[in-house]
Amino acid sequence: MAYENCPPVSVSRTIGAPAEKLFGILTHPASHPLIDGSGMLREATSAAVLSGVGDVFTMTMHNDEMGDYEMFNYVVQYEPDRQIGWEPALKASSREEDQEGIGDRAEHRWSFDLVPVDAGSTLVTETYDCSRAPDWLRRAVRGGERWRESMTLTLEKLDALSRS
Repeated sequence: MAYENCPPVSVSRTIGAPAEKLFGILTHPASHPLIDGSGMLREATSAAVLSGVGDVFTMTMHNDEMGDYEMFNYVVQYEPDRQIGWEPALKASSREEDQEGIGDRAEHRWSFDLVPVDAGSTLVTETYDCSRAPDWLRRAVRGGERWRESMTLTLEKLDALSRS
């Protein structure tokens, strides 16, 4: 199946926490494995807090197809308490066939939009956008649909973490 037209895939959830609290969780890469619905994130390699566009954070990851690998994540969207997004690029891989792609930003993006509903709750939308990604990546993630279930779980975990 071809994915020439690949609109972003989004999942939303109203979470009973203020946007500032949720944004704080999202700007700490060390929190990302705690909210990851895919089960692929292992740990952030730095405790640094994200502070703006241009920041880069690294995550160690694992999946059955690629084994162990690391991703650079380039922050490309940052509006305090409202929006954060990053574009990943392979940093290191245990598979020989992935070596030539190291460092390439495949122009896919993860983002979170936070819209206050009232003083104590926020509409959170997670979006995966592979519309500018190479065809091989769009096919691999089925136009982003591969991530819909894990994005739903991510928002459930973000909700639970915000309450703890």
